[in-house]
Amino acid sequence: MEIERKYLVAKMPFGLDGYPHTEIEQGYLCTSPTLRIRKMGDFFILTVKEKVHMASNAIVNREEEFELTASKYEHLKAKCDGRMVCKTRYRVDLRRSEGDGMYENLVAEVDVFHGRHDGLLLVEVEFPTVEVADAFIPPAWFGEDVSSKPMYRNSYLALNM
Repeated sequence: MEIERKYLVAKMPFGLDGYPHTEIEQGYLCTSPTLRIRKMGDFFILTVKEKVHMASNAIVNREEEFELTASKYEHLKAKCDGRMVCKTRYRVDLRRSEGDGMYENLVAEVDVFHGRHDGLLLVEVEFPTVEVADAFIPPAWFGEDVSSKPMYRNSYLALNM
């Protein structure tokens, strides 16, 4: 189960380049359920996601991942018909970045989009439970909570804009 909240970035966190990051290329074969392929360095995966409806501020998905070979990834990429998203993902340890002890074991994934989505900045946080997600108070550098806005889902971005 994946439980997350998604925000726009109001102000980039200090020292972002000092955090671990990776280039991500992902494409969409289907959006209901979501069938996504992803390339992260030399790692290739196929993800199946289905939304779980709950009364919450969080995005809750049932998610399964399957490792792919590079050749299978390229074969499936051709079937995406350009429905791709490219971004750099930074993994910001919130406990370290905020230094106040409020964010024990929480990591913010800051996505800096490239190509036709250049300039879009989103931050996601995954949570162990829906209750923790609903109680989350975002740091000052987070912007508007867009968890409930479909236009900020990567699958939507791949098909639009």
